[in-house]
Formats: sequence, structure tokens, C-alpha cells
Amino acid sequence: MADRSEPKQQVSNSANAAVRGAHEQRARRDHFLRLMFFQPSHEASEEPAEHAPAPLTGRYVPLRHFMARPGTRYRLPPATSAAPVQLDSPAIEVMTDLRRVSAVTIGFDASIDAANRVMIDKRVRALFVVDDSNHVLGIVTATDILGEAPVRIAHERQIHRNDLVVRDIMTPADRLEVLDLHDVARARVGDIVATLQSAGRQHALAIEVADDTAGATTVRGIFSLTQIARQLGIPPGQTHDIARTFADIERAIA
Repeated sequence: MADRSEPKQQVSNSANAAVRGAHEQRARRDHFLRLMFFQPSHEASEEPAEHAPAPLTGRYVPLRHFMARPGTRYRLPPATSAAPVQLDSPAIEVMTDLRRVSAVTIGFDASIDAANRVMIDKRVRALFVVDDSNHVLGIVTATDILGEAPVRIAHERQIHRNDLVVRDIMTPADRLEVLDLHDVARARVGDIVATLQSAGRQHALAIEVADDTAGATTVRGIFSLTQIARQLGIPPGQTHDIARTFADIERAIA
């Protein structure tokens, strides 16, 4: 006897397929409508609304310019002041980067009074002492010039103070505290303060050794205890005594 349920099953399957097809067609249509009229997907929303303009190339040309419209009022942006650094701040924030700030130099045979005038004119408290080839021979500071060292050295040599030159009172390069720039890059301000305090110095150099075969060593930056104290928010004292500056920093920490 033939099974009469088989044609019914085929009809049922065909009906189900038709329903599924209708649902899929409606889903595709709804998706198309969403793309046309609704908000873009999350992935699309992450794209910037406007692309950065391409940099200008070729001949230099005047930029678009215009006259101010009558009645237009302009505002100045609010002034901002850099917050004082903290001991946990990156050390690089208190380093004078000599790629961005030109090094102030003095010849090794210049008089100490001439060096003092350069410091006053350039508003710095330390000079790089260089030779005729611009190689760094050492550093001379305002403390070196204005302290008791010139008087003592002049007395020992039985010469007049005005006869002293920079090389007589400078700190030679081979006696300077030198830090590797790679170490500085991961150090904190407090690490630099600890380094200077351990050495009893007020300055340290950050150097970089080239990767080429020549292996040239370049002074990339300089740390100044006075500048660090100022950036920590410590008011400058009347004297530039190293021990007093460290004491001021310790009190500020406490």
C-alpha cells in the first residue's frame, strides 16, 4: 500500500522553504534600509569624520587668507601654566635637551669675568667649556666664578683674580657625572636627584654614543640641580649652595 503521507511531507517542506525564503528576503531588505537610512555600524563610527589634509608639496604658495568681517570678535585662549614636576615624573622632563636648546659655550682661555658676563647675558648658570674644535673640555658654573674658589686659586698661584681664565676654575670633563641617555629615558626625577646628591654635584651630563663604527659620543642634555628644584616648585634661595638646595628638596618631599 502506497504511503500517502509523502506528498503531504513534500508540500510541507516546500511551504517551509518558501517561508524561509521570504524571511531571508525581508532580512536583506531591512539590512539594506539600515545601511541607507540608519546609523553606521560601530566599526564605521570609529573612523574619523574628516581626514587630515594632505601636506602641501611643490612650490611654496600663499595660504587662503581673508579680511576680518566687521563686528567679528576674537578671543584669546586661556593661559595655561605647566604644573610642577614630581619626583616620580620622567627624568627627561627636567633635562635641558641640547637638540632643542642651543648649548651656551665659552672658550677655555676666556677670563672668568667674561664667562660671568656671558651667563648674565644668556640667563644661564653654567657654560660648556670648549676648545677650538668645539669639543667639550668641561663645565664652568656661576658658583665656580662667584664662590671662593677664584680667590683661593689666585692666592695659591700668587696672581691677581682678574688673571684667572676659565680652565683654571672649570670642572674638567673627566670629572663630570655622566649618565647614559638610555638610562635617563627610563629614570625618574627622584633618581636624578639621588644621583646628584650621591656625587655631591649640581650638574650631570646625559650622553649618547652613536651606533656607527666611529662610536662618537654626543652630549645630548644636561641636568641642573637648581633647575630641578625650580621645576619641583621650590623657590630659589639667595645663595646657590648645593647642600642647601638638597635640604630644600628634602623638606619639600617631607
